[in-house]
Amino acid sequence: MANLNAPDLGLVRTTNERFSEVPRPEFQFTPELAAEMAPLYEKVKHVVTPMEWPHYAPLIKAINVMKKERNAVVLAHNYMTPEIFHCVGDFRGDSLQLAREAANVDADVIVQAGVHFMAETSKLMNPNKTVLIPDLEAGCSLASSITAEDVRALREAYPGVPIVTYVNTSAAVKAECDICCTSSNAVKVVESLNAPRVLLIPDEYLAKYVATQTDVEIIAWKGRCEVHERFTASELEALRGDDPGVKIIAHPECPPDVINTADFTGSTAAMINWVKDHQPNKVILVTECSMSSNVAAEAPDVEFVRPCNLCPHMKRISLEKILDSLVYMQNEVTVDPEIAERARRAVERMVNLTN
Repeated sequence: MANLNAPDLGLVRTTNERFSEVPRPEFQFTPELAAEMAPLYEKVKHVVTPMEWPHYAPLIKAINVMKKERNAVVLAHNYMTPEIFHCVGDFRGDSLQLAREAANVDADVIVQAGVHFMAETSKLMNPNKTVLIPDLEAGCSLASSITAEDVRALREAYPGVPIVTYVNTSAAVKAECDICCTSSNAVKVVESLNAPRVLLIPDEYLAKYVATQTDVEIIAWKGRCEVHERFTASELEALRGDDPGVKIIAHPECPPDVINTADFTGSTAAMINWVKDHQPNKVILVTECSMSSNVAAEAPDVEFVRPCNLCPHMKRISLEKILDSLVYMQNEVTVDPEIAERARRAVERMVNLTN
């Protein structure tokens, strides 16, 4: 597997000297703080225990203080844990939604509560902002499965065939492609090219799913999400056998037999909307486990059955690391200007199409 911290990721560990250092705010879980933070706890009380909250609340308070000090916002992906997603995330959503928000953020600093390709995308969409990632090791198996050199080789092997890249790729890979897509808009993006054949990289299973939804011939790359590829149809069928009424909602990064077993397949945003709209008694979200907790906080009457797979990279992001990134202005994400210009075009084409 390729190095998740390859040079083209543009990750910078040093403190950002453009910002003054400020004392790290420290708060104790006093009765006064408990009362102040009660509205936030009300949002997550179904998924965060009373034993956990005294640890989280002072950190959440400190982060929200630092956001004001730095004129910063936190973009929180659906796979963040609930205390991050609901309590410090200023903008929340899937990769497409966060890309849209990054383009319009009115702040000096963006903290990406997600993985490195998301932070790069935020920098592409708002190059004049400072973009921070709380942990340098927050990579992605899909992003590491393909390089810019691989894409150039595909151009030679398939001359004239448009290349669509999933947003789960480095800026260097995006720069070699025609347009980006997310799981929510992949079919629309592919069909917008008006081509009989399209390369859809790097997720093999997403490509196979899109091929079932369009008449366009899809050529795939053999990249896979290490979270979604671990799910199996047999485990889901066993869960359905234990409770025939349970609804199974799958992400298109899952293997085809898992998708065939599911009652609905869609992006993280589509999965969330399905649960909110249908309010099933029991549901299995076949995706990263924290999303079930985030949806459960907003749909307390739905019981979530969890065949849990956690993303080790997403779980590197914590409240403590978000706070440190803001206090010390560390782990700034930069992109080479020449790469950024070409990669930005691919992202903007996607955003403009879906807008």
